[in-house]
Order: sequence, then C-alpha cells, then structure tokens
Amino acid sequence: MSEIITPTTPSAAPKIGFVSLGCPKALTDSELILTQLRAEGYETSKTFAGADLVIVNTCGFIDDAVKESLDTIGEALAENGKVIVTGCLGAKAGASSSDAGSLVREMHPSVLAVTGPHATQEVMDAVHTHVPKPHDPFVDLVPESRGIAGIKLTPRHYAYLKISEGCNHRCSFCIIPSMRGDLVSRPIGDVLNEARALFESGVKELLVISQDTSAYGVDVKYRTGFWDGKPIKTRMFDLVAALGEMAKPFGAWVRLHYVYPYPHVDEVLPLMAQGLILPYLDVPLQHAHPDVLKRMKRPANGEKNMERLAKWREICPEIIVRSTFIAGFPGETEEEFQYLLDFMQEARIDRAGCFAYSPVEGAGANELPGALPEAVRKERQARFMKVAEAASIAKLQERVGATMQVLIDKAPAMGRKGGVGRTYADAPEIDGTVRILPPEKASKTLKVGEFAKVRIVAVEGHDLIGMVI
Repeated sequence: MSEIITPTTPSAAPKIGFVSLGCPKALTDSELILTQLRAEGYETSKTFAGADLVIVNTCGFIDDAVKESLDTIGEALAENGKVIVTGCLGAKAGASSSDAGSLVREMHPSVLAVTGPHATQEVMDAVHTHVPKPHDPFVDLVPESRGIAGIKLTPRHYAYLKISEGCNHRCSFCIIPSMRGDLVSRPIGDVLNEARALFESGVKELLVISQDTSAYGVDVKYRTGFWDGKPIKTRMFDLVAALGEMAKPFGAWVRLHYVYPYPHVDEVLPLMAQGLILPYLDVPLQHAHPDVLKRMKRPANGEKNMERLAKWREICPEIIVRSTFIAGFPGETEEEFQYLLDFMQEARIDRAGCFAYSPVEGAGANELPGALPEAVRKERQARFMKVAEAASIAKLQERVGATMQVLIDKAPAMGRKGGVGRTYADAPEIDGTVRILPPEKASKTLKVGEFAKVRIVAVEGHDLIGMVI
C-alpha cells in the first residue's frame, strides 16, 4: 500500500488521507494543502479505509510516474471510495478529450474532483463539498506548523523553499509547462518571510527549488519588492544574497537546485567562495552535443559549458556540480553520444544522473525523426553511468583525510552506534551520505539536525566513511 502522510493532531475531527507523489516541487504543494487542512481542523488518517476522504497529489512527467499515480488513485478508490486528485497528472488530457483532467477521469471516472498542480484552494473547495470543515482557519494554531511557513513534510532540520511556479521554456522532451504553466515568481518578500520562519523553526538546510531557479523574477521584469521595510529586487542574485545573510546567525546552509547555466549565474559564485551559500549547483545540462541540445530546445544551449565549469572552479575551487542527462534522445548518433561521454570525462561532474530517453505523451520530441530502440537507449544510459560513476568516485577519493562539516540525519543511541549525515556536497535523497563510525570515546555524541566535524577515512561506493573528531 502507498505510504500515507500522517502528521498527528490531538483534536477529533474529520479525517483526510493524503498521498504525495513526485518531485520536491510537488512536495511543497502537498505541504500547502496539508497546512490548510490542519488550519481548518481536519485530522489526517493513517489508512485509506480510516479516512473520510483521500487526496492523491500526483506526478505525470514520465510513463512510470503516470502509472504509479493511476495505481495509487485506484488503490485509494478501492479502499475508501472518496478520492480527490491533484497535481501534474490532473492537468493532463486523455485520449477522448482535450480537457485538463480527462486522463484521470477516463481511467477512474468515480473520483470526486480533479485539479492541476499548485491548486490549494481548488482542492480545499472540493474537500469542503464532500467533508465540511470543522472550524474557521487560524494558521498559528496548526499543530506542527512552522509559523507562516506552515507544515513541512521533510525532517525538521531541512526544508524546501519554492521560489516560483511554472516555466517559460518549451524543451521538446518536457510537458511540465503544459501542466504547471508559465513562470510565476513568488513575491520576494513572501519568500524571505517563509525562509526566516523556517530558520527560526530550527531548519539547518534550506533547499531552494523551482522549475528554473535562474529565471526568478524574469516574469515581473525584476521589479523591486520590499522586505523588512527595505527595497530588494525580485532577482536570483538578490534573493540568494539575502538568504545567505539570513542563514548566517543560524549557522544554516542554503543550497541551490534547478539552476540553468545562464551568464548571470556566474554572479552567485563569489557568494559561494565567501561561504555565504553552499558551493553547490544543481545544473540540469541534459546533454553536451550542440546539435542534440538544439533538438531538445534547451535554454542556454549556446553556452560553452566546459568553459563555464572551468570559470566556476577558478572562482570557487570547492564547488560541487550536480547534473542530469538524457541518453538516447531521438536522432542521437553514436558520435553525438560519444561526444557526451568525452565531455563527462573532461568535465568531471561531481554528481550525475542519467535517464534513458522515454517518450512522454504530449512532448514535441515524439515527432522528431530517428527514435532509438529501447535497448539502445538503456545501453547508452548504462555506458554513461559507468563513466559518470568513475569520475564521481575519483573525486570522492580526494576527500579521504579531510575534515568536513557534516549535517547529521540519523544518530541511533545519540551517535554512540555511529550515524549518517551529509557534507555540503550532498543534497538529501539524491546524493551520497557520510556513514559515521561509532566514536572511540563515549563522550562523543551526535544529534539529528546538528553539525559535527568528521574526518573522512574511506570511500564506500558513492558514500564516504568518517570518524567524529
């Protein structure tokens, strides 16, 4: 059975089951809905059967995600019967209609309501229709709420901060703009207020996310907003600088995700070199060959990525670059793929993931000539990962002997049995970890959500092994 999200509350009230599928951006949508549910006095149920109604926040990006979402909806209907569907799959049209949401209704016609992503009010309206609210909302009284930041589904020591919704690009392999719409930047004052609430609640790592973090403010022409009575531009650099300064007194990390390599990204590198934000960039390059990038309709596809990487490393030698790539894109020749492998060997990307190209219904890439057999796509994915892993492990070996700051994620018996944490080079869930050995002295303890100095003693696959000092 799918995992149900179940914050607890002491009051008796109607119970809502909730399942969140997909990426961190979908998770933040779930957090908004759960915050509103709790504000209005609803409880959450540990099971589908024990709920008055179930909400499924879906993913619709690739075929496997669509199947998982549809299966989860079916499971909820079978066990409960009253289901509201939201999220990216809720924005997809079906075979018999061009209306948003018709795909879900074709497969599961008995669902109560279907909405797209980032639709908290629509979801709440549907909930009110079928399970009337217990009382009027007052967010500050929500159990487990982090002030104006609301409920978070991550551990207490890290949280995602979504700065915008949607995307202006039309990459040929992607259907996200059709589901989440064009770029809409959040007011910078709202973003900074949420960030402050998170730091004040004990967050030690803030992960900045969006569909295109580098484009923050483009839609509002970088207009000047206000925060704490002071003017501040709605722009990536200004936001990141403010977050870094805000994090200082809390000793917290600020990590950037989904950063397209536009020229102005270079401006944040000095902030990393100064220690204001983590020297870590999640840059979705997707490929290296210019012809493939053109077929992908990638933004910034004219950038000379090797030169950019060299420049970033010159400004901030400690920088970690994470990226994702696609192998077997339609029309990709063996020569173009080898160009990508050569790039990977020279670029020495610290953390790289690779997807075998998967045709997504509604994506423009489906119309491109030269579709490759699945066996070829998967074989190229495997070859890519072999090269990427060799580069990553070689870089990890360079850490042996170093003393590093580690954020503790797990600490059984207060660390007397060892623990698990992450360095600045590792984002939660997607990168590696540091396995901390049991301390030699009983006085050495660890606490989840706090930092420890760890000497790296070995490499274990994609992870490091260390001793607390």
